[in-house]
Amino acid sequence: MNSPTAICQLPSAPRILVRGTNWLGDAVMTTPALMRVRERFPNAHIALLTPEKLKDLWAGHPAVDEAISIAPNESVFAVARALRRVGSSRCDDRTAQRAIPTQFDLALVLPNSPRSAIETWLARIPQRIGYARPWRNFFLTQAVLPRTDAAKMHKRSVAEIKRLISHLPSPIFHLPATAHQIHEYLHLVAALGANPEPIAPQLFVAADEIEAAKKKFGLEKITQPVFGLNPGAEYGPAKRWPVERFIAAVREIQNRTNCVWLLFGGKNDVQLAERVSSELRTLAGQTSLRELMSLLKLCRVLLTNDSGPMHVAAALGTPVVVPFGSTSPELTGPGLPGDPRHRLLKSDAPCSPCFRRECPIDFRCMNGIGVERVVEAVLQALR
Repeated sequence: MNSPTAICQLPSAPRILVRGTNWLGDAVMTTPALMRVRERFPNAHIALLTPEKLKDLWAGHPAVDEAISIAPNESVFAVARALRRVGSSRCDDRTAQRAIPTQFDLALVLPNSPRSAIETWLARIPQRIGYARPWRNFFLTQAVLPRTDAAKMHKRSVAEIKRLISHLPSPIFHLPATAHQIHEYLHLVAALGANPEPIAPQLFVAADEIEAAKKKFGLEKITQPVFGLNPGAEYGPAKRWPVERFIAAVREIQNRTNCVWLLFGGKNDVQLAERVSSELRTLAGQTSLRELMSLLKLCRVLLTNDSGPMHVAAALGTPVVVPFGSTSPELTGPGLPGDPRHRLLKSDAPCSPCFRRECPIDFRCMNGIGVERVVEAVLQALR
């Protein structure tokens, strides 16, 4: 096994490949690290290797010059060939083509999977930096050790949950001040000499994109305040505040503010959206990623579960109100930790966060967050 080495000298205008994360919320949480890389290498060409579903997230982002997409089910060998092809296409001699390793000087591997490191190794990128993890260190030239104060998401067992709710001794979920996931990515880019100090996640949409989305969905003539609602969540039902409570909160907020609600969600959320209310403007399954971003930017506030759209809205500057149950706002909350614009609500359930997809008991973490508390949080966020 090769031993990791420190980063070597780079050109004045290096070509850097960043292997991006695979989920929407995680991708948003990488933006502080990407902006720090841009700050460290202002003349660099930074290309982001990203799943096809997330490619449009990076349009117009100042930290990214180019987004290279990975198609669904595309093999690691196909990805590596695509990365090599750009560099080798510059040369006419076929023998020389095989000798050219890649167009990139360095790869920064953000995910912790073996595959993400293998992609950059097969692409023959000379310097490859990522976190040290089993089954992948061989493929990195610099394997960065985890932070000493890093917090791990511990999935609680059913027995541990029962001990906690029975007030019996059980491990306590302690979190350091730097627990949030954005610090993981910032620590990694510090290996490049980038500043590890946290900054808020940021995304960007243009004014003409917002106007186009308003026109497409018939929102041009609306004069009332526009609020967003996102009642779904990909990971599982343990992350979802009960739909009946969303319905009650939406009705009460509408009565108090005379707002217009936009109901967001993916294709898998269409039935859930129909359950919430037939009176809302339901956009579940109808928006592209850029349209979702434009409409979230339009909203005065987003009421949402812990989800990808939660992170997108916060990175666009829209206040979010979020009931948290099975997950931890200290680890993966929206925006910069402590941002006063957002309202992150938790109950006093001793078993929360459990990081489980489904609750094995009585869902007390979410049932402990009442409708009136959420309503007041939305009104406070407006102020």
